[in-house]
Amino acid sequence: MIGLIIAIMTFNFIAFTTNKRLTGNQIFHIWMFTIAFQHMFDVFIDLKYHAYWYFTKHADWKGILVHTVLLPPVNMMFLNWYPFKKPIMKKICYLTFWLVGILLYEMITLLPEPWGYFHYGWWNLGYSAIIDPMLLLIMLGCYKWICKLERKLLVCKKAK
Repeated sequence: MIGLIIAIMTFNFIAFTTNKRLTGNQIFHIWMFTIAFQHMFDVFIDLKYHAYWYFTKHADWKGILVHTVLLPPVNMMFLNWYPFKKPIMKKICYLTFWLVGILLYEMITLLPEPWGYFHYGWWNLGYSAIIDPMLLLIMLGCYKWICKLERKLLVCKKAK
């Protein structure tokens, strides 16, 4: 639990103090999308198939912290620093950098308590290496959609 609390404080501090791009509306939508998407994914992978779990094999109150205040700031950092106007190779390098960082963090979370809180059933780091880039790209697509909706809303307001 100590490792989780340190990570939550660190990730949130970095995400909010370094944010230069994301509006309050975008942060809210990123936060809500991350929570909803992770819950949907974990209902099956964690609770139904027991591929991995947080703290215990069952739903527990401590696991709520992972779902609500750990991952959303990570997605904020990913999007805030994403090289939108750079060449494709820079974007691929950026995605690879994040994948390596996420996998290293996952390895840390596998440490015994009090530092770790994550446990594997049949899941392994290889599955994460395959799934995580897809999840980051889904988050990126969601962010672009939010931006498109915001632009459309601004055009509609100006037309009135």
